[in-house]
Amino acid sequence: MKTTFAGAINVGLRRALEDDPRVVLMGEDIGRLGGVFRVTDTLQKDFGNNRVIDTPLAESGIVGTAFGMALRGLRPVCEIQFDGFVYPAFDQIVCQVAKIHYRTKGKVVAPITIRIPYGGGIGSVEHHSESPEAYFAHTAGLRVVSPSTPTDAYLMIRQAISLDDPVIFFEPKRRYWDKADVDFDRLDRGEGLPLDRARVCVTGSDATVVAYGGTVATALAAAKIADTEGHSLEVIDLRSLSPIDFDTVAESVRKTGRLVVVHEAPVSGGLGAEIAARITERCFYHLEAPVLRVGGFDIPYPPAKLERHHLPDPDRVLAAVDRTLAA
Repeated sequence: MKTTFAGAINVGLRRALEDDPRVVLMGEDIGRLGGVFRVTDTLQKDFGNNRVIDTPLAESGIVGTAFGMALRGLRPVCEIQFDGFVYPAFDQIVCQVAKIHYRTKGKVVAPITIRIPYGGGIGSVEHHSESPEAYFAHTAGLRVVSPSTPTDAYLMIRQAISLDDPVIFFEPKRRYWDKADVDFDRLDRGEGLPLDRARVCVTGSDATVVAYGGTVATALAAAKIADTEGHSLEVIDLRSLSPIDFDTVAESVRKTGRLVVVHEAPVSGGLGAEIAARITERCFYHLEAPVLRVGGFDIPYPPAKLERHHLPDPDRVLAAVDRTLAA
């Protein structure tokens, strides 16, 4: 059926609640309101306020309570209302949730999924458009993922909830209204990619462009323009940010000899730096030019009227492609 990105997550949450009585949703305004983006719309009505819980405005309390629930055998799914609101819960996530499995020598698990709408492109205010994925990808013990399509939104939320590992589930909010045909039953039969596998969206021969989340559509738009100019770009959607599927990226770079990495987060210290370093190590003798990065500028996220200058767009991606092809 044709559905939006947000609608696909809603269906995924609904089926998880139906399939497993241990699954519990919790977050600010997710019940009666259905969440600020209506991702959880009608779920409290259908499953009750013991399964879909409206919490106080206290992110540390949300994640801390979820941690206790997980220790008692439940599978909580937390919603952090906006990316910039996750920091009060940072200690709970990186010091407790991420480490309990290692600390107990594998005897205790924390099957918690933490949903975080992230990124810009919706003209929002301060603390509502950030890209904090590198903080969590740096933390051992967490899986970090970010779907870019309605199909992956459904598939990956189902996979995340089923895992015994804690998962940080970044949802690119500017893609919430993108629509596509999604075959939910086929995906439930296991026909989609594993959670930690990257996808080659478009094959090409001149340069590889790696993106994730909200910037995948940007990279695909750049590839279409490049095709009209006689350049063939291979576009890879990472999907998983920790662990990263370096094998898929390396295989592509060995073919194209060039790599451009795109993300919304500031370039300094971003995931693009880790990807550049790893691919340089693995593909040094195949690279025809240095790995280039296209990202946000090293500034706090700007006001809404300036965000189009801050976010990577096809022109900035193509400028990097031109630089790597000219090297």
